[in-house]
Amino acid sequence: MHEHQHGSGHGHGHAPADRHEDHGHGHAHGVSADADRRWLGIALGLITGFMAVEVVVGLLAHSLALLSDAAHMLTDAGSIVLALVAMRLAARPARGSYTFGLKRAEILSAMANGTTLLVLSAWLTVEAVRRLISPPPVSGSLVLAVALVGIVVNLAAAWALSKANRTSLNVEGAFAHIVTDLFAFIATAIAGGVMLATGFARADAIASLVVVALMLKAGIGLVRASSRIFLEAAPTGIHPDEVGEHLAGAKYVAEVHDLHIWEITSGQSALSAHILVLAGGDCHKVRRDLQQLLRERYRITHTTLQVDHVGEDYDTGELLQIGAGVGCGSAVEDTHGPVHRAATHQHHE
Repeated sequence: MHEHQHGSGHGHGHAPADRHEDHGHGHAHGVSADADRRWLGIALGLITGFMAVEVVVGLLAHSLALLSDAAHMLTDAGSIVLALVAMRLAARPARGSYTFGLKRAEILSAMANGTTLLVLSAWLTVEAVRRLISPPPVSGSLVLAVALVGIVVNLAAAWALSKANRTSLNVEGAFAHIVTDLFAFIATAIAGGVMLATGFARADAIASLVVVALMLKAGIGLVRASSRIFLEAAPTGIHPDEVGEHLAGAKYVAEVHDLHIWEITSGQSALSAHILVLAGGDCHKVRRDLQQLLRERYRITHTTLQVDHVGEDYDTGELLQIGAGVGCGSAVEDTHGPVHRAATHQHHE
């Protein structure tokens, strides 16, 4: 029996001979972490500078739309700060109890950004409804002027963040904040123009509700994406059943079980599985072939494959029996998830 054993818990016999593949983790389009931090720093400077101006003007103009934009810009600044801190934590090497390092600090940042958007949107909804019922006087000219400047500032900040690595959910969270704020300023500028032209004060509260809708959309998306990683769901676009069938269809593979696919952090997928190889098959070659398949077809390079031979006294028609012997007298415990077999590609729960 041959095995690739990294804490899998199955099998006994030869010392582990297979290697652990782990390449290509990093930025998908060649943007360095230092460059990411530089671009995020530029965006942070633009956002914080304009936010201070907007708070003052919003108070002077009695505009909820401007104050809601300023509040959103505060979350923008917070999201960028979180992203910068998370980047530094994620860059630390794995040590001690943190065998993957602190890579999921970036996902914590994305979750925090999404949750902040949802909480803030709830508060702004209550305030906007109150102002729809009893609208205060609002200076349309100030609202329009500040919103137009805000559009320019957010365009510059969005451009800076677009230069960073947006395959990172952490950076994408900060980018979502900025883009949402850009559309919010457009809505606020329209509201300012309407108030200036017609005196319709409720346009300010209506613009705030548009901002709320955008914040909800971005917040829900970030919370959903980060939750999938924390719950160790398979990466979006990768279907475990399909992967299991392709692995089981490889030459000399009799069965694949205990197949797990998850994301360590955004853009960094991992896979582990127990592979049973038919008599006569070279376990090491089968393992290498499967790793190549995973790398080329699914871009999964962080793989842990435990490879065992099927025992000579084992009926290949009923390969897996809970508690029955496999290979060199080892025992298979309860499997997790479907079992994939070469002959039929059927999934047996």
